[in-house]
Amino acid sequence: MTQTRIGIIGGSGLYQIDGLEDAHWTEVDTPWGAPSDAVLTGTLDGVPMAFLPRHGRGHVHSPSTVPYRANIDALKRLGVTDLVSVSACGSFRKRMKPGDFVIVDQIIDRTVAREASFFGTGCVGHVSLAHPTCARLGKGCAKAAKAAGVTVHRGGTYLAMEGPQFSTLAESRLYREAWGCDVIGMTAMPEARLAREAELCYAIVAMITDYDSWHPDHGEVDVAQIIATLTGNADKGRALVSRLPALLGAGRAACKTGCDRALDNAILTAPDKRDAAALKRLEAVAGRVLGTANQSETEA
Repeated sequence: MTQTRIGIIGGSGLYQIDGLEDAHWTEVDTPWGAPSDAVLTGTLDGVPMAFLPRHGRGHVHSPSTVPYRANIDALKRLGVTDLVSVSACGSFRKRMKPGDFVIVDQIIDRTVAREASFFGTGCVGHVSLAHPTCARLGKGCAKAAKAAGVTVHRGGTYLAMEGPQFSTLAESRLYREAWGCDVIGMTAMPEARLAREAELCYAIVAMITDYDSWHPDHGEVDVAQIIATLTGNADKGRALVSRLPALLGAGRAACKTGCDRALDNAILTAPDKRDAAALKRLEAVAGRVLGTANQSETEA
């Protein structure tokens, strides 16, 4: 059994964790550039925590310019084992109302302008993404949401769009009616894919702010409405996060679905053909299987 370290990537409206002990902001260097911001580290109920504001404090990164690879690498370097993404989204279902949370279990990726993998020329790797989120971690998030008094929906398909514009009416109807999506957002990809490549258990808590543009009684997305709903959702999100350490516990067994062993059979490039510079970049995320793990990585 290993030490649990919970990572939180906070989206729009969630910029801190309440109640952290020994809290301090930690600068982390990565070979993929600078993360969105420094990482807030500390402990909560005896469990180490690491919090990264996805868009940076002050919301300086758009969904397309978030440095996703640097963010995941930085959290891996800090020893994160379980990563929870908390983000705003729109809903395609009447029963999934603004203010509700959805524990996402599937994703359709419609992003086009983002670096989507740690692997490439010099070291080729392919991970399984049939189930892009961790069922165990998602279950813990659902329990934490219920304990915080939030209306939570277990399971849902997330449509990841490029943005920064919201959907047209035709797109909204397509995603809802033909594709069967439940929620829509702009940040789940490539974040989920990169978390899997880094062998992190990953869960998405989607905080609903609106009905996108399909709903006949609500019209198009209104930013003022979103901000108003975000304020309430942020309080609920912090309440959820504060309950995770007690639910997940300080000790952590191996993931039953293999998230923490995702790279066991993923590397295809022959050892004698692997590029040294590529291996150096992969030191934090894939060092376990490549034999290049850095023992002096940044400590929280």
